[in-house]
Amino acid sequence: MKISIITPSYNQGLFIEETIKSVLSQNYPDLEYIVVDGGSTDNTLAILKKYTHKLKWISEKDKGQTDAINKGLKMSSGDIVAFINSDDVYLPGTLRKISKIFKRNKNVHWLSGDYVIIDQDGKKIQFFIVWYKKILRLFPFFSMLSIANFVIQPSTFWRKNIVKEIGFFDERLRYTMDYDYWLRVIQKYPLYIIHEPLSLFRIHKLSKGGSQFEKQFQEEFQVIKKYTSNKFLQYLHAFHNFFIINIYKWIK
Repeated sequence: MKISIITPSYNQGLFIEETIKSVLSQNYPDLEYIVVDGGSTDNTLAILKKYTHKLKWISEKDKGQTDAINKGLKMSSGDIVAFINSDDVYLPGTLRKISKIFKRNKNVHWLSGDYVIIDQDGKKIQFFIVWYKKILRLFPFFSMLSIANFVIQPSTFWRKNIVKEIGFFDERLRYTMDYDYWLRVIQKYPLYIIHEPLSLFRIHKLSKGGSQFEKQFQEEFQVIKKYTSNKFLQYLHAFHNFFIINIYKWIK
């Protein structure tokens, strides 16, 4: 079973080599790894050139992260696809674990696992958020996803046929293109949850989750209004965002 992994990148020379190594060191026998760079001006290209014989990469001006992800999806040829950002990391054995599940369960169209949040230096942080989202993933249904985004992006994988059915990521979205996508998918296919960490999610001063989380939650609320007219669910989502924003402000 071929797996295609996409990394959108722009000026992440500080972290991208760790991301690349975490993908390649999976030693998965049928791996297609694609890095779509937006024309970085730091040392990213020098790093990519080191791995030319092990991955596919392009570097050109694009319209942002979502555009880069879609470019990678269009280039991909795997049975299973996913994207991991250029500052996140796969944990050892992740690709073999998810491959076994997809092979054994033909009715599993997408899956997501747990994660660990780390800072710029790789130190584990935000234990409450990790625990909280783990609890939410005990209820992997549309109604719960309407209230809170519990799907961990770098720990999420899906069959390529989903792209053919529901299309690509919405390039009008800057922060929540993944949340929008999960809401589209979960209306068609149930989410399979792996209750163990598959990735390290990095939060640092230059990341969207580190410096622009309030804008992210604002966009997230606009997204959920597209998928449900239920005012109660919308209210719960707004309340949840208010709660989490204040938690983030407290822990930062």
